[in-house]
Amino acid sequence: MIWRMRKRAAPLRARRSSSASAVVSSLLETAEAVESRLEAAVSPLGLSLAKLGVLHPLAEAREPLSLSELAQRQHCVRSNITQLVDRLEKDGLVRRRPDPDDRRGVLAALTPAGEQAYAKGMRALVEAQHAIVRALSAGDAKSLKSALDALTS
Repeated sequence: MIWRMRKRAAPLRARRSSSASAVVSSLLETAEAVESRLEAAVSPLGLSLAKLGVLHPLAEAREPLSLSELAQRQHCVRSNITQLVDRLEKDGLVRRRPDPDDRRGVLAALTPAGEQAYAKGMRALVEAQHAIVRALSAGDAKSLKSALDALTS
């Protein structure tokens, strides 16, 4: 009797497992597609989501920030921020300056071109986000938000 119950339960577990796999795969594929659309929105401006992610705290702070502070705000290691700031500096969007409070420290500051690039990048990003959400009905958008919130709580 127990053998029969196990035999009947096995396909149900397999279906649940494949269903879970399908949901997670779909979630990952969707995240990748959304990220690609957002990258495509800012790319014509010479930006990437990573570059915009560094410009954002600099614009919000309205003052130079240390590379360590940028790394902390971006939840990444300092070497990643150093590379991004190198690229942003090469693009003329950020400049480095000595930290007056720490002789060994370096601060990153937005240039006027960086302020303009940030503003244009954020407008492009918001437009792309709205386009993505417009593909959903209001009810579907609300349900999706609730489901995603449940996954992150």
